[in-house]
Amino acid sequence: MAEAVSAQTPSLSEQYHLENEVKQVKESPEESSEEETTDEITLETAPADFRFPTTNQTRHCFTRYIEYHRCVAAKGDDAPECDKFAKFYRSLCPSEWVDRWNEQRENGTFPGPL
Repeated sequence: MAEAVSAQTPSLSEQYHLENEVKQVKESPEESSEEETTDEITLETAPADFRFPTTNQTRHCFTRYIEYHRCVAAKGDDAPECDKFAKFYRSLCPSEWVDRWNEQRENGTFPGPL
């Protein structure tokens, strides 16, 4: 009886190949008249920095935050050169830290050199 059931049931690899064949038939370019447009999303973070070789990125985050604010102080708020530093610290730093540091800067109690 078990042999009869196994003869009727396809194996996992056969099921996989059957599913792929069905998908290929459904997705064939001849039948689809609409063009699909997909926006690609690229996820990036700060590049590797030899000053921070360990996996703990706390100091890296803090340094990038300071670099951004130094750049803004030197070149102005709308300087496109500072955008990369903003992207770096936003990808490395937890938002709670950034919020707290922004409050400290507004109050004049920020511990870092700006």
